[in-house]
Amino acid sequence: MQFPLSTDDISLWLAITAIMLLITSELLITTTGQLGNIAINKKRLRLAAIALGIGFMVTVIIRIVHPA
Repeated sequence: MQFPLSTDDISLWLAITAIMLLITSELLITTTGQLGNIAINKKRLRLAAIALGIGFMVTVIIRIVHPA
């Protein structure tokens, strides 16, 4: 049985998710006043975004080393 997602699909998903999380974390960090009391751990959100970005880079390196 084959895995239904290719490395291209996973890479695209990781890239989009990482970009969305980085934008969200930047917006939460820079806003003050009304959005300042949101109960989201901004540091953890940024670390998750960076981890997804690293995952994206790993999939890119895999595609470079082992082209399909």
